[in-house]
Amino acid sequence: MKAIVLHEPGGPEVLRLQEIPIPEAGAGQVLVRTEAVGVSFHETLMRAGVFPMPSGPPATFGFEAVGVVTAVGDGVDASLIGQRVFVIYGGGGQFGSGTYAEYCTAPVATLTPIPGELPGPDALALGVQGAVALALFHTAGLTGAENVLIEVAGSGIGAYLTQLVRDRGVHRIVATAGTSAKRDRAKALGADVVVDHTDPAWPEQVRAALGAERLDLVFESLGGPGTALLDTLTPGTGRILLYGLLNGAPDYTPLDLLPRGLTVVGCGGLTGWAERVAAARTEAFDLAAAGLLTPLIEEILPLADAAEAHRRLENRTVTGKLVLAP
Repeated sequence: MKAIVLHEPGGPEVLRLQEIPIPEAGAGQVLVRTEAVGVSFHETLMRAGVFPMPSGPPATFGFEAVGVVTAVGDGVDASLIGQRVFVIYGGGGQFGSGTYAEYCTAPVATLTPIPGELPGPDALALGVQGAVALALFHTAGLTGAENVLIEVAGSGIGAYLTQLVRDRGVHRIVATAGTSAKRDRAKALGADVVVDHTDPAWPEQVRAALGAERLDLVFESLGGPGTALLDTLTPGTGRILLYGLLNGAPDYTPLDLLPRGLTVVGCGGLTGWAERVAAARTEAFDLAAAGLLTPLIEEILPLADAAEAHRRLENRTVTGKLVLAP
């Protein structure tokens, strides 16, 4: 079979297409014939050696895929054969043979069934970012009357949050995005006001957009300097759902939150939160299959173009999911 094999950490060029044997499903695993393979930003960091790989090189690369179960290992129900599934590695140390390939193995615990009418690339686009957004949305418990800030709303999790919050019918959605194209995307998805978070004065722009009103909820993924944002929140009831640190750890402290009566809820980690995201995945698939959540796909590229997909992600211009077709 054709597969992308990593022989050593480095730039995108280290992702090389090779012919290797089809792997065999071990105990508790299935063999999946892939129909679409997901590419995510954290994979560029693993490829570069910033984050460790689960096994040493050479190794088939990749951590997300959609495909059809073609064989099962010992202890696995044979009725899974023929089922379309979403595969994601990592939770609880669960790994298979690597997804950038025509076939991969995966532990049964990593599988989520896919509705028959949902295309593979759509499931990939929703499987991580859509599921995280839905888990955040449920955590928020919106009533429909709030002013909400969604950071990085032109792509990824923020773009799905914008769709979900828009459909809730909140009072106002204020959003941030780092490029003109992403700001246009956020507006098209339902944001009422979009500011440029690469401008250091963006919290003041949020305040100006609100006028005499305040924010009730912030979906926080930027991190970094954020103390100026606290005064845009409603004293006593304002909430921040913290799920990302693109600019590093937030600079506000409990002593900044206490006199304002604000709450910060951490939405991350492998215990508890990971289970909530996994539970939301099926719901995200069902919403998309029913036309109630739009998957965001950047482009579908041949498997051989894995290096090009990594280059595009590292350039930070991608607004949707990059998918590889084996």
